Amino acid sequence: MRGFLTEAGIAATVAEADIVLNQGHRSFSKTNAYFTSEDESLPGGDPRRRVYDRSNAFIPADNFRPEGPLRTVFYAPGFDCFIRERLEEPEEGNGFPWHFDTNNFTVTLALQNAERGGAFEYAPNIRDSVDEHFDAVRAVLDGSSDRVRRLELRPGDLQIFRGRYSLHRVAPLAGARPRYVAIFSYMEEAGMVGRPERTKQLYGRVPCPFIWNGQVCALMR
Repeated sequence: MRGFLTEAGIAATVAEADIVLNQGHRSFSKTNAYFTSEDESLPGGDPRRRVYDRSNAFIPADNFRPEGPLRTVFYAPGFDCFIRERLEEPEEGNGFPWHFDTNNFTVTLALQNAERGGAFEYAPNIRDSVDEHFDAVRAVLDGSSDRVRRLELRPGDLQIFRGRYSLHRVAPLAGARPRYVAIFSYMEEAGMVGRPERTKQLYGRVPCPFIWNGQVCALMR
């Protein structure tokens, strides 16, 4: 959704991210597209044995002021209903390498691009709940697939993406300017929280689950 934020909104969110830049938890790891441990019993060409370097930094939600621009958007009346309608969900109930999401969907708000690189590349619906389609995934990892699409997100764009079955990545970044993306998290039931080990990996700490029913954070290179 192009231009979801106004120019003034973009400037305000970037300024807010700059202020808390030093609160980001930086992590460096090696991972495959499935976030699983390498299984040496699999053939060498299996996509589950393709391991890539991953580096990023996350700023937890409680570093952003409740009345600040990012959390104002996140808690705006009707915004969660808007996301649910776009996804047809029921009313109840530094560059990233190639990967599938572990959650059903992701909502992001582009704030600032790096000087170069950082395009969003994805192969829509390349696997399903019945078949992993490893040959098709392997072709994407090998750079020989014709199913990859490329999206140049601009500051102010809102993206609602189903990443569980669509292989995707953020292309490598270059230049001194950081890439800022706000990630809005939603849960199907009240009180749900992320797994402690995953939360610690992303944020460097595990918050009290009774404080947050949702979270918004900034992702940067």
